[in-house]
Amino acid sequence: MNFDLTPEQQTFSDSVRRFGQAHLASGALERAHANSYPWEVARMLAEQGLIGILVKEEDGGIGGTLMDAVIAIQELAASCPKSADIVQAGNFGAIRTFAEYASPELKERYLPDLLAGKTLLGLGMSEPEAGSAVTELKTSAKEDGDHYIINGTKVFSTHSVDATAYLVYVRFGPGLDGIGSVIIDRDAPGLQVGQPSHFMSGEEWCQLYFDNCRIHKSNVLLGPGGFKKQISGFNVERIGNASRALALGRYAFNIAKEHCQTRTQFGKPLCEFQGLQWKFSEMALQLESAQMLLYRAAVNGENSLPTAFDTAIAKLACNEAGFNVANDSMQAMGAYGFSSESLVEYCVKRTRGWMIAGGSLEVLKNRIAESVFERRFNQRAK
Repeated sequence: MNFDLTPEQQTFSDSVRRFGQAHLASGALERAHANSYPWEVARMLAEQGLIGILVKEEDGGIGGTLMDAVIAIQELAASCPKSADIVQAGNFGAIRTFAEYASPELKERYLPDLLAGKTLLGLGMSEPEAGSAVTELKTSAKEDGDHYIINGTKVFSTHSVDATAYLVYVRFGPGLDGIGSVIIDRDAPGLQVGQPSHFMSGEEWCQLYFDNCRIHKSNVLLGPGGFKKQISGFNVERIGNASRALALGRYAFNIAKEHCQTRTQFGKPLCEFQGLQWKFSEMALQLESAQMLLYRAAVNGENSLPTAFDTAIAKLACNEAGFNVANDSMQAMGAYGFSSESLVEYCVKRTRGWMIAGGSLEVLKNRIAESVFERRFNQRAK
């Protein structure tokens, strides 16, 4: 079995790496610590065809593969970790679900600017009482003539500070079959975007309050019964999360490796101490093992949605490898790694957050166990 990239993939990988080094590497530190969304970078990436890789050509996208998107994230992160977030937002999560299921009218209204990096689609899924148990959501959509009236609250909403519109999970009726989703513009009457809350990762998220928020029926993305389609697409989003986590772990690894080759203590380079040699060997093992699981999930999902097992085990491996390697890299660098003047510290914080977002490690282990035992395990109270 050949584990190398195809010639076409290698050419694409090389071109993205050169672009990142030429245009993004020099401002990586400042960009990482800036609170604002880097719109100028988003437009630059769109011009390079790195937004909408997974969107069909007839919808204005590139019509590429999951592997193409994974490669783009990992190669850009090697030059600028923050820019990899933009590639993820422009290919996975809300935008991919939107491009897959939106009506022609919705696509015409939103996709051109999204694919140009001019607008950003946030995701409203979690609620105060519905996080991992997302089917407990209470945000309601009540029919009112040609409109729906939305009431409820969303928390931890991705890109909520900067998004120009939101893909919001709502309840049209009772039960699992009553869940669907709608698109709500930031300036929609009845939507209030709360004050940003600051998180350890450096990100800021706002609560979204819907108080008789009125939207036209044409803004329905998936009506009643659409939840299963949405959550199946969520498996693909986990590949984006896994790609970023692993890429930032590798970024920290490379910085720490260079540091240990050039920094001397007790009259010799740090890399000559056996304790650090073993640490870097263990980090390399984690990175390479997780990389294979990530590639398998991406390749197996090329002609259909990837399986829950493939994406869960890939995200688990990449989340743990990304954080462990970034954390050990920081330890190897001592105070240099702990300083905010190094992006290693940034990588530690970011990878830690992705162990929670997009499916916590514990939820992933539940999904993996269900595949192992070929049965569902009910987590609800009896």
